[in-house]
Amino acid sequence: MSSSLSSSADNQNETQSRLYFLNEQLQKMVKELPRKYQQRIPNELLCELAECLLDETLYSIVKELTDIQHVTEKQMFQKRLEMINKHSVGIQKLLKSDLVEPGKTETRLKLQAEHRKNLRDFDKKIVTELDEKRREQQNTLHMAGVPGFDVTDDASRIQVQIRLCDFIIRLSLIDKKSTDM
Repeated sequence: MSSSLSSSADNQNETQSRLYFLNEQLQKMVKELPRKYQQRIPNELLCELAECLLDETLYSIVKELTDIQHVTEKQMFQKRLEMINKHSVGIQKLLKSDLVEPGKTETRLKLQAEHRKNLRDFDKKIVTELDEKRREQQNTLHMAGVPGFDVTDDASRIQVQIRLCDFIIRLSLIDKKSTDM
């Protein structure tokens, strides 16, 4: 019976030590931030985040969200490059065509204006898709009970959330090293 009490106390001490360690690391990370972000991340939020990080599944969730975002960004970038390449091929075909001046120049200018509009519309679509992805990520982290996360379009709150995600990613690397020892 006394060995189970001792084991329980050891686990409690280990959890408490880990909580102090996480909180201390978070405090250091906040101090590295510009003042305007330091003011938006109260100590209470850091304590809640440290407690939340005791469950290491949060690291996996943030890593998965990061991986999904990177894949999405790469796909969108690739589609944008394909569109630019298609536009370039269209201009090259026009330049090699038998169309005579000034019709060729006029057609090229119209085509370039159309390409700029297409690219601008495509970029707006990308921004909309990335905003939707951000909202999904915010909702996932909110549903996982991560303090400081809710679905918002407020730029200053989003910046704080970005910093918190960075802290979690950095802590996942530090915490892994400390538990491997």
